[in-house]
Amino acid sequence: MTFVWGAALAAGLLLMMSPWFWPAGSGRPSVTRRGRISRLLEDAGMARASVPSVVVVAGVCAAVAAAVAWLIAPVAALALVAAVAGALAPFTWLRSRRSKLLRTRRGLWPDVCDLLIASVRAGMSLPDAVASLADSAPAELRPAFAAFARDMAASGHFDSSVQRLKTNLADPVADRIVETLRMARQVGGTELTAVLRALASSVRADAALRAEVESRQSWIRGAAVLGVIAPWVILAMLAMRPEGARAYGSPGGIALILVGAAVSLVAYRLMIRLGRLPEPRRWFG
Repeated sequence: MTFVWGAALAAGLLLMMSPWFWPAGSGRPSVTRRGRISRLLEDAGMARASVPSVVVVAGVCAAVAAAVAWLIAPVAALALVAAVAGALAPFTWLRSRRSKLLRTRRGLWPDVCDLLIASVRAGMSLPDAVASLADSAPAELRPAFAAFARDMAASGHFDSSVQRLKTNLADPVADRIVETLRMARQVGGTELTAVLRALASSVRADAALRAEVESRQSWIRGAAVLGVIAPWVILAMLAMRPEGARAYGSPGGIALILVGAAVSLVAYRLMIRLGRLPEPRRWFG
């Protein structure tokens, strides 16, 4: 019975949030929201996933989190907070995956530039040089270049194929490399190797500096996570007792939980923002 009540609470929360997910009169998410989630999926390396599937996963996570919270401590306000946290969990995971991919790829792009320089100097055409990266590039980047090679073999059109490559890579440095290659393909010139060499040197220096700064500031994220989770663990343990559940189910307890959730969210966002390094924007994305 408690599971049914928790599921009903989560369904009610999902219906309350439905105007933001499914605006009236359109039957689908707004263009701005759809574009934001689509860009997040691309940056996280999941460009083939659809926006509605992410919304459905968020709804399922909200229902499960609310049901689990209700089973542990039958407090409506606590289940509501758990449902909101569950709905945000997929987007938090996507942002974490995006950051991890950016950190991993940041140190690989200089090697990609070096491989392109070697192929061009060996006499290969520009499309063949890019397609050869399907075999010679670092393992994390090979699937995207293999897809480019297939597109190029099927269409023979370099510009459209390299645009899809840029979408699959979804990286600011990749945007700069791809635009450099497009410019070289369209207008020609003999400075491609020099430009790629300078770009590789700049990216390598930036990656080394960022790695050093991030290692020194990693404690900020750990402190933020611990500071947010610890009070809620204690609150859940207190709410598991019958007298605690009655206290937190009162109007004063509900207000305390909701205000505490707002304060926790603001404090977490503030600490993360203070410890975040500015990421380069995708000017050509």
